[in-house]
Amino acid sequence: MKPYAYVRARSVEEATAAHAARPGARYLAGGTNLVDLMKHGVEAPDTLVDVSRLPLDTVEELPDGSLRVGATVRNSDLAAHPLVRDRHPVLSQALLAGASGQLRNIATTGGNLLQRTRCPYFQDTAKPCNKREPGTGCGARDGIHRDHAVLGHSPHCIATHPSDMAVALAALDATVELHGPQGQRSVPAAEFHRLPGDHPERDTVIRPGELITAVVLPATTAGLPSAYRKARDRASYAFALASVAAVLDLAEDGTVRHVGLAFGGLAHRPWRARLAETALLGAAPTERAVAHAVDAELGMAQPLRDNAYKVPLAHNLARRVLAELAAARP
Repeated sequence: MKPYAYVRARSVEEATAAHAARPGARYLAGGTNLVDLMKHGVEAPDTLVDVSRLPLDTVEELPDGSLRVGATVRNSDLAAHPLVRDRHPVLSQALLAGASGQLRNIATTGGNLLQRTRCPYFQDTAKPCNKREPGTGCGARDGIHRDHAVLGHSPHCIATHPSDMAVALAALDATVELHGPQGQRSVPAAEFHRLPGDHPERDTVIRPGELITAVVLPATTAGLPSAYRKARDRASYAFALASVAAVLDLAEDGTVRHVGLAFGGLAHRPWRARLAETALLGAAPTERAVAHAVDAELGMAQPLRDNAYKVPLAHNLARRVLAELAAARP
């Protein structure tokens, strides 16, 4: 039994102050990932700061038409919210594609963003893992890596980020609101998670003591055709081998006026496909144009021994989703 202190925060300020004062502290809300990691010995916090009772559990429509989603809104509630289903269907679809119904009833918006990789080498303390213990090596590179990254990985880590929700948020141009000892700030969802580089132990750009307080879904992408597709080994409760979130808006002449495209299951973070988006803007989304754009993005892939299949898989998913959205134009 490893002892730890417990703090039930009564305000955001109290939570961030308690966390900042204890370098080994972790925030606790639903606990669907953190508690598992504590059981495995991967995480050993000296303090748990409970934020589950903070008033961060509502979805609020802002004056400009954007939606502010509190950090402790449950995944099941967010997926079922009428405004989310109507304006941002890609987010609802992504949430319903993740985990089981029981877990979605407990997991929170902030916790979903902060969940850690499901790489088996990270979760097994007997195996080398630079993300868990920097400097020990990456067991997956020469070991089992069928599910691992083909984009943005480094010699130190080839793990993928497991969130479905985060992929949709990246495509939607959402922002993540943070509150910490230095005050408040917002970070684009597509830039919230880090690539591994030389420090794979740093999953996000969160500063010490900062707490996710909300995610904002912008009015600029509200109501645009959007969709999420996920390829996995079984039909339910499985992490993505590859996934695609897409938002598409066509002008009157049928050319692409706006496109947001993000891949999941391919990298250390949701991969915003900027090259593909640039290639599609102003063009008609023909089969050839879409294939060329996706090829430009996935041409950067560096697959390993056993995961090259992810590149054509992601390519086909993206082509299918974009074709469906283009065909659905009123």
